[in-house]
Amino acid sequence: MLPRVLEPEVMDSLDEARDYDSMDHSRVNEIFVDDFFSLNYFHHEVLDVGVGTARIPIDLCKRRKEIRVVGIDLAASMLQIAEVNVELANLRERILLDRQDAKRLTFDNHRFDAVISNSIVHHIPEPLQVLTESIRVLKPGGLLFFRDLLRPTNNLLVEQIVKTYAADEDEHARQMFEASLRAALSLEEILEFVTSLGFAAETVQATSDRHWTWSARRENQGPK
Repeated sequence: MLPRVLEPEVMDSLDEARDYDSMDHSRVNEIFVDDFFSLNYFHHEVLDVGVGTARIPIDLCKRRKEIRVVGIDLAASMLQIAEVNVELANLRERILLDRQDAKRLTFDNHRFDAVISNSIVHHIPEPLQVLTESIRVLKPGGLLFFRDLLRPTNNLLVEQIVKTYAADEDEHARQMFEASLRAALSLEEILEFVTSLGFAAETVQATSDRHWTWSARRENQGPK
């Protein structure tokens, strides 16, 4: 297994944020939203942890009129682009963006019907803090839906995945993708975090050749 090589926790260069937003994440985002809705849970107020440039909240709100999203990110540059994207989508009344640290959320306990996250965990040196905070702000019975990159087991697989999924991107984008793969958790690592919080191991699955997904309900008694 390759060792985990951390990348910067906050991508706060405007150029990097623009490069990230210009990459074609449309199919990955579409699958994320499809899978989230397939769980058939009533979502009224959703927290998106690591909202980035707000592409997923925009898709969520376009598909379901009852949804409101609060999106948080620590990168001001990401939020700057997100504000423009939300404005262009005419969704300012339903998507609230806020600069917050996912490890220390300012929200009250049990506020949100669902907490989602796409690709923030690999940015966090100690992901348990983010997972714990996400559980804290979730209503009893609420839905957790986290997806992130899965660290390849060797260098050859890293090269193959980058070639397969980022061949049409520029060199900088390919470098960013490779760094994210190397910073990602293994399936064993995310399983250890999830089970330490009292959730069943089967709530975590490898859902593609490069992603893991954690999908779980916060039961009334909460995590152990």
